[in-house]
Amino acid sequence: MLSSLLSVVAASDWVSPTIDYHALAPEIVLAAGIVIVLLVDLFTSETNKWLVAPLASFSLLGAFIPVVTIALSDNTMRELFDGRYVVDEFSLVIKGLFILAGYVVVLISTDYLREGDYYQGEYWFLVLTSILGMVMMASSRDLVSIFVALEFLSIPAYMLAAWRKRDLKSNEAGVKYYLLGVFASAIMLYGMSLLYGIANSTLLTDIGETLSSEMTSIRALAILFVIIGFAFKVSAVPFHTWAPDTYEGAPTPVTAFLSVASKAAGFVALVTVIYVAFPYASDVWQPVIWILSVLTMTVGNVLALRQTNFVRMLAYSSISQGGFILMPLAVAGEGTTGQSALRAVVVYLMLYAATNLGVFAIVIAVARKTRSGAIASYGGLFSYAPGLAALMTIFMASLAGIPPLGGWFGKFAAFQAVLSAETNWGYAIAVIGAVNSVVAFGYYGNVLREIWMRPVPDGDTAPVVIQPAIAVALGITGVATLVLGTLPGIVSHFGDLASLSSAFSG
Repeated sequence: MLSSLLSVVAASDWVSPTIDYHALAPEIVLAAGIVIVLLVDLFTSETNKWLVAPLASFSLLGAFIPVVTIALSDNTMRELFDGRYVVDEFSLVIKGLFILAGYVVVLISTDYLREGDYYQGEYWFLVLTSILGMVMMASSRDLVSIFVALEFLSIPAYMLAAWRKRDLKSNEAGVKYYLLGVFASAIMLYGMSLLYGIANSTLLTDIGETLSSEMTSIRALAILFVIIGFAFKVSAVPFHTWAPDTYEGAPTPVTAFLSVASKAAGFVALVTVIYVAFPYASDVWQPVIWILSVLTMTVGNVLALRQTNFVRMLAYSSISQGGFILMPLAVAGEGTTGQSALRAVVVYLMLYAATNLGVFAIVIAVARKTRSGAIASYGGLFSYAPGLAALMTIFMASLAGIPPLGGWFGKFAAFQAVLSAETNWGYAIAVIGAVNSVVAFGYYGNVLREIWMRPVPDGDTAPVVIQPAIAVALGITGVATLVLGTLPGIVSHFGDLASLSSAFSG
């Protein structure tokens, strides 16, 4: 039997696939880091568990090296597995964003975990696994690989949200995130199955060619279901109900991770599907994105104004920021605005990541002293922690879009994209976005008023002790927010690289 099987194989035209290991090096390094972290956690004593955090950070830095080497090579366009997995300028920029954001999350998590007496090995294993899913998402150009990457990053996040096992709020956060996440995945998977039935292929380019012909009701329904599934992932209104409770109940470093890296992964998947699989179906998805953007930025802003808990306010702020990220996509199908819209999304994601991670680093540092999550607990912060007060002012002003900080250029790129469409819908969403930008300063300004104008609530003016890892995280995010705002050409360069990728500009 063996000889006959070998003869059949020899007679066939089967050829083993050629694998570009350099292109897959970031994923390979992360996978190796996950295995090493797991083994070290299993076979070391409790006194040596501190080794796991440095291993996680070195794994991320090691994965960043091949991203840079590929970017500097002569061939940055690499297709694997018949075009189902692509490494190009877009994926390299996004992979770099995910890895660096993950590194900052490691920095802000290290002391938090040690002081909270959490199981560190499992935490780092889940974080690295989720980041690996995000890195895979950046290169996925097939429905199957997109869905696998999405679940690869989401399932660890469900467990991380419920990491405080004895905290009822954390348990509630994990359950809500899990149930609504599974519901969203089911809707999206149903839409993907319809697309497969229509195109007889899971390859995004094949689906795009099929949808270039007449648009039928079943095709429109498939597109709508996929968009709705991703709307859950990016917490777009009205599919946002899981976000506030999950953000408030989850451990603060996990909330930072979800609000930046996980949200960015959802937007990357959405952008990939829209530009590669649905380029000829803009009449279907563009009005949906327009409505989602308007609802998300407006509802997020209005509800954020009412919050008294800082993390919960940041949750609604994150929802509102998601509406601004969606804004360029609302006109992405109009004429030649596709590249400028993609550029605006990438630029906004990078600037938002730097600013929001900085905010959560300060939240963790201040909460070590105040033991409170209320906005009022930041009263008089300038009197006993002037450095943190100044940094929080920079971050809040950046989120509000005040120049010359990073956030202003993100909003500028978004407004530039919608105005360049020169359509009534583009002008309308620009006006709505401008109004929401003004409204947003209400709750960001409320935080600044507490910091600079209110007295210390309990009269305790003992200085805030900042751990070295938190200080490094604040240095990275603070410098990035300032430099990328005052020298926007840097972040604009990366946005241009991503938007000029052949898969998205064709």
